[in-house]
Amino acid sequence: MKTKEIPPETDTSGQPLRIGVWVCHCGGNIASVVDVAAVKNYAEQLPYVAHVENSMYTCSQDTQERMKKTIREKGLNRVVVAACTPRTHEPIFQDTCRDAGLNKFLFEMANIREQCSWVHQNEPEAATLKAKDLVKIAVTKAAKLVPLREFTLPANQEALVVGGGVAGMVSALSLADQGYKVSLLEKSDRLGGNALNLRHNCPRIPHFNYLAGFMVYSWYKV
Repeated sequence: MKTKEIPPETDTSGQPLRIGVWVCHCGGNIASVVDVAAVKNYAEQLPYVAHVENSMYTCSQDTQERMKKTIREKGLNRVVVAACTPRTHEPIFQDTCRDAGLNKFLFEMANIREQCSWVHQNEPEAATLKAKDLVKIAVTKAAKLVPLREFTLPANQEALVVGGGVAGMVSALSLADQGYKVSLLEKSDRLGGNALNLRHNCPRIPHFNYLAGFMVYSWYKV
């Protein structure tokens, strides 16, 4: 096994803003609807943008290596990627920034796939215009980003369950069975919640009524 070597983080404080923008084709997912060349040309005119390029697959390993090289050679201190959803791909690009010596929180992403090409596939002009707006927003936000630090805090391994109804009691017992200290909080003087109002079982929901009746009966016994 090899330990990944991370370069020292570049101190960007006091540096003039130099933003790099990558606009992804995502194969045909984006480029078949959005005019990515027009988006690239638009991004080049935005303030603080020092580098813009199109890429077929920005998340590919080859493009990642080129991004690292470009960030270092051109002294970029903010990065924007216009591609797909940050939910799945943001960590990839953040790691790329970190490998290039940038704080990973100096990265911003514009989702021009789900929010443009996929939902406006029959309106390419409108999709392109929206993609330009999303890139402009991402670049504007990137210009205001500051380096952040990650840290860990100790957690109190206890649980508070609010509400002593059937759901609350089941949750409290489940957590207690897993070895956690549990405090069960109920505002009234009895546990059971709405299950206390049950007088007859419903044959269509046998499991719920059996559970509710059993729990309330058990607490009454105690």
